[in-house]
Amino acid sequence: MSNRINYEKVRPDNIKVMFEMEKLLANNTIDKELQELIKIRVSQINGCAFCLNMHTDDTRKIGIDEKRIYLLNAWDDTDIYNDKEKAALELAESVTLISERKVPDTLYDKVRAYYSEEEYTDLIFIIGQINTWNRISISMGNKA
Repeated sequence: MSNRINYEKVRPDNIKVMFEMEKLLANNTIDKELQELIKIRVSQINGCAFCLNMHTDDTRKIGIDEKRIYLLNAWDDTDIYNDKEKAALELAESVTLISERKVPDTLYDKVRAYYSEEEYTDLIFIIGQINTWNRISISMGNKA
């Protein structure tokens, strides 16, 4: 890994807060497998090789079927994901591309049909967190 700036050294408190958030998110209402799939999908959209590499490895460690990883780019054209997972992945795409898509009421309603208020909020924080990590990694020149 070749960073432009050693941001962990320059601003250790910032990274500490990011890792504290990771601990909170690890113990939320969304199952670990879906969390990892969301992290991979968002990282694909953002083009973050560092995060793609890390989260693909993480999915393998927890035993996710390889097909579920390979088909993430085409999640809406396969039956390997259930409707609940597809709703979460669609939300992840809309939040990641928020300047282009927003989160329309129809999508909110679709997601809320499967997820409680607490779960919806957890999804938003998972999506926001991986978007933040992607932007840090890309901006700082992290390599896979």
